[in-house]
Amino acid sequence: MNAAYLNTQDFSFFSDAKVQFDCLLTQLQSDNCRLYVHGQLERYVHQQGLELLRHLFQGWLDMKAARELVEPCITSANGIKLTHLKKQTKRTLTSLFGNVTVTRNSYSQRKQSSVFPFDQALNLSDDRYSDGLRYRVAKEAIKGSFDNVVETIQETTAGHVPQRQSIKVTQDIAQDFESFYQTDGSHEPEKTEDLLVLTFDGKGIVMRPESLRECTKKAARKSKKLNSRLSQGEKKDRKRMAQVAAVYTVRPQQRSAESIMTKDDDNENVRTFRPPIRNKRVWASVEREAEAVIEEAFREALCRDPEQKRNWVILIDGLPHQIRLIKKVMARLEVAALIVMDFIHVLEYLWKAAWCFFEKGDPAAEEWIAERATKILNGECSQVAKGIRGSATRRKIINRENIDKCADY
Repeated sequence: MNAAYLNTQDFSFFSDAKVQFDCLLTQLQSDNCRLYVHGQLERYVHQQGLELLRHLFQGWLDMKAARELVEPCITSANGIKLTHLKKQTKRTLTSLFGNVTVTRNSYSQRKQSSVFPFDQALNLSDDRYSDGLRYRVAKEAIKGSFDNVVETIQETTAGHVPQRQSIKVTQDIAQDFESFYQTDGSHEPEKTEDLLVLTFDGKGIVMRPESLRECTKKAARKSKKLNSRLSQGEKKDRKRMAQVAAVYTVRPQQRSAESIMTKDDDNENVRTFRPPIRNKRVWASVEREAEAVIEEAFREALCRDPEQKRNWVILIDGLPHQIRLIKKVMARLEVAALIVMDFIHVLEYLWKAAWCFFEKGDPAAEEWIAERATKILNGECSQVAKGIRGSATRRKIINRENIDKCADY
């Protein structure tokens, strides 16, 4: 590193980072480090490396703060001129690398809140956490509990976000979801003739008692509760249903019923790749009614294909109430689409019916399933339903509840 570069004014802001780097380099060359196993060295470099990054981040913030322009007055969002200037005010920012200090000018007026233009220029949030740390909290919150969020952040970064603040950060990030999709440009019509697919599902979420819907609260109060485990029906009465929706574009893939239900993997050593899904948007709501979420998905699809020139496909699991809502929205928006039932759900009903005809583990059940599933895929649903009902009657099967459920489905 040449002397001219070291003596520049800007580099002085990073002098602490240079000291940290030199200390790290000296330690790595010392006799102590030669005795480390790789895991010990890895932990040391990680910890000291984060401290080096913190000093670099702090130096950059100090350099930006030194260049902040001093204005005689500024105008607040409500149009009031703020003339009282206070220099060198400080706030702490907790980042992925640890705590850093943001120094900036404050503008205020009597009976008016202070305004910090530098905070706005850096796009700092109202709380003390950086965007990088907030992003990590949100990513971890998706995977598991907030206890795990706190633990993971603590182990993998130099920042610390307590559980209560983790919940607040996650809620703060989630509130921008709707407005983001209104401004991200995804509502432009798509220039393609590929399939436009909409899919809907429901997901039960365990709620705190005060957050249940009124009808579920009443059912929960009526259920008999045991001390050591959940009573019958109590598990269901602890949940609130979230409506899930997704919209995406995909190129058609033609497949035969036989290719889907093939059992012999050695018949063909060439497997076709599934066409990739494009422009997929997935969202859900536990607060809004299911019909509102379903309508929002259709309006998203109409933005992508306003003239309805493409083939629309709706993939569902067969819930009757959901089908009624979908058809109601389709009629209201004057949309034409092909509703397709998820075949995996069909197979589950078939398997339950099969164990009414066969002993558990009987290989013959697979042949029975394959034959009827192929017929269903070829459009012979009514014949299959009629056939399994008739077979159950002829064989005088008493426990035929799953057979009738399958036929009805």
